Amino acid sequence: MNNWQAWASLAVFAAVYVLIVTEWVHRVAAALGGAGLMLAIGATDDEAAFFSTHSGIDWNVIFLLMGMMMIVGVLKRTGVFEYLAIWAVKRARAKPFRVMAMLVVITAVASALLDNVTTVLLVAPVTLLVCDRLALKAAPFLIAEVFASNVGGIATLVGDPPNIIVASRAGLTFNDFLVHLAPLAVVLTVVLVAMCRFLFRRFFVYDEDRAAEVLALNEREAVHDPRLLVQGLVVLGLVVLGFVLHPVVHYAPSVVALLGAGLLVAISKVEVKDVLGEVEWPTLAFFAGLFVMVGALIETGVIGTVSTALADLTGGAPLGSTMLLLWGSALLSAIVDNIPYVATMAPITADLVRTVGDTHGHVLWWALALGADLGGNATAIGASANVVVLGIAERNRQPISFWTFTKYGIPVTIVTIAMSAVYLWLRYFALA
Repeated sequence: MNNWQAWASLAVFAAVYVLIVTEWVHRVAAALGGAGLMLAIGATDDEAAFFSTHSGIDWNVIFLLMGMMMIVGVLKRTGVFEYLAIWAVKRARAKPFRVMAMLVVITAVASALLDNVTTVLLVAPVTLLVCDRLALKAAPFLIAEVFASNVGGIATLVGDPPNIIVASRAGLTFNDFLVHLAPLAVVLTVVLVAMCRFLFRRFFVYDEDRAAEVLALNEREAVHDPRLLVQGLVVLGLVVLGFVLHPVVHYAPSVVALLGAGLLVAISKVEVKDVLGEVEWPTLAFFAGLFVMVGALIETGVIGTVSTALADLTGGAPLGSTMLLLWGSALLSAIVDNIPYVATMAPITADLVRTVGDTHGHVLWWALALGADLGGNATAIGASANVVVLGIAERNRQPISFWTFTKYGIPVTIVTIAMSAVYLWLRYFALA
């Protein structure tokens, strides 16, 4: 990292990060402005920014989000989210913590089957309705669900986009993730529910009158377009099947989501302009700007320098390499989106695996996946699901600030990463 563009790109990224953290400028304006500056100083160019699979905008993420937002937008018109909201409240007897615990578990399980972004897109509307019915502040519930989506996402190959990158580079299968990481995901979900009871305790205000009103409702009456609901659920089921069968059919999640969105729009009578109106365009623009900025850091060698330094510190010791990779990935994934980070770190991890040898080599891939997935919980821009939920909250006039998210995210990240460190040590070193 000895050229002026590397230092300039680092300065631009740091400045944009400060703007996002302090909220002096709207995060979308900050990200797009930063992307423009990266292009202006030559830290990246149009070809790398818009067409490179290594250091440009990840169009798979952008179109996956757009496709799923369109599907969710159609489903919202059926009343299904009102149905689920009333059903969830009834099962939890309208007790706020029970409602949160139920939503956290549902989100974690769904994130293991879907990717975590799709999950929060489906669960967030239900959460907003539940909180509105019970006169609760939605932010704590939405934040808890983001944590659950990132925790549940570690369980499977399709649960979090970084897992797909790790699996492709390391030659890991869907079953490998189930065997090695799913048990940890179950434990961390239980721990997360316990932490939520403590972290958000002041928000669990029980309104007896509101609770009685909701418990008296008939959830079946909320569904006002059964035909469209059937169409939407069939298409959503096909999309989920496409995600799960990714190792077999080899269709990217973005392709599956767009095919599903196109099919649903075609067979339903919903106007195209109404469906597109449900897309969170500011969120997609924020992602685009963020990808360009991080891509510039990759192009100028900033991220490579940091990652290589982390690798050099290990000295080839298996346990030391595992722990440094786990904690280092968590730290860096809290600062930059975990997708481009893992894409950059994967070849370095492959080199470490060759250095460590076959006996302990595979544990390094689990350390990378865990660090990137769970480290994304630390800040509002650490993972894709975080950004999406913040966009949904803002659109529904319940904004979540960077610091509000981060003050809860940091303790959750520290606890889950520490437990992951213990898990990796016990399973692959102490008891191996």
